[in-house]
Amino acid sequence: MTLLQEIITIALCVAGTMLTRFLPFLVFGSKRPTPRYIQYLGKVLPGAIFAMLVIYCLRNVSVFQGSHGLPELIAIAVTVGLHLWKRQMLLSIAGGTICYMLLVQLIF
Repeated sequence: MTLLQEIITIALCVAGTMLTRFLPFLVFGSKRPTPRYIQYLGKVLPGAIFAMLVIYCLRNVSVFQGSHGLPELIAIAVTVGLHLWKRQMLLSIAGGTICYMLLVQLIF
């Protein structure tokens, strides 16, 4: 890519990111209450996204060959345990990821 193409690409990425961040505030101004369906989506989408991510991460796990899905199962248990214990999403995700990487690299 030329320098001009790189600048245009970065500018478009910045504009797209800013648009997605500021658009809700422009569409749903402070003078009107937020519609109920938007509030509903705000409540159900985080859980749905996490469920989709778990399914996506486990899509290629085979219980009939290799490690039989044990590292994944252990890492999920660690993630759930950390989350139930501390209720901090970043700690849960980091702890589960570190556990999985250690299991895959050192044990399985």
